[in-house]
Amino acid sequence: MNAPAFQQPTALFGDYSERLSAALREIDWAPVERLAHDLLGCWHTGRQVFFCGNGGSGGNANHLANDFLYPLSKTAGSGIRVHSLSANPAAITCLANDEGYDQIFSMQLAVMAREGDVLIALSGSGNSPNILAALEEAKAIGMTSYAMLGFEGGKAKALADIPIHFRVDDMQIAEDAQMIVGHMLLQWLYGQREDVNTLKQQAADLRRTWRRMKNT
Repeated sequence: MNAPAFQQPTALFGDYSERLSAALREIDWAPVERLAHDLLGCWHTGRQVFFCGNGGSGGNANHLANDFLYPLSKTAGSGIRVHSLSANPAAITCLANDEGYDQIFSMQLAVMAREGDVLIALSGSGNSPNILAALEEAKAIGMTSYAMLGFEGGKAKALADIPIHFRVDDMQIAEDAQMIVGHMLLQWLYGQREDVNTLKQQAADLRRTWRRMKNT
């Protein structure tokens, strides 16, 4: 933890707010915009989205997977097909025990992911071996990989197809930025929900018509 020491809590609160605001002002929004359009494409086509992360980033992965499953549309059957690789303790502990902790995300991807799916890796340092293994597996499968990273970006910055780098030397602010960007994406996608749901309804109607014709 790189937080400066303050005698009074309010002094820390003000300093933290300034550091978080500065980190957000310095973000390159181009890769975030690309992710927004990739997520919209997944929503339209049914391609899957996978999140992964360790510790607080793992909690963020679970949170954002929930957000893209239901809150982005609040319509039954309309969410993105999204998974958090940090969410299943049985799978994680099995893979960690049998294959090693480095493989807990990559081996889940090897079973569930397909070419064209999207991986979003969340990491403060960008150097966690299991994050790097997941990015390598995504490349082998033919997925598009994003990595939200703090500090210097680590090895993941070069390994991800599209890195989203928060230039902060503070783990908590890096994790805050993951959630803030995730919620920005959520709100933008929520604004597209009527168009997406209309297209999904039209596709469902066509499938029902085709099934009726097939059965007559």
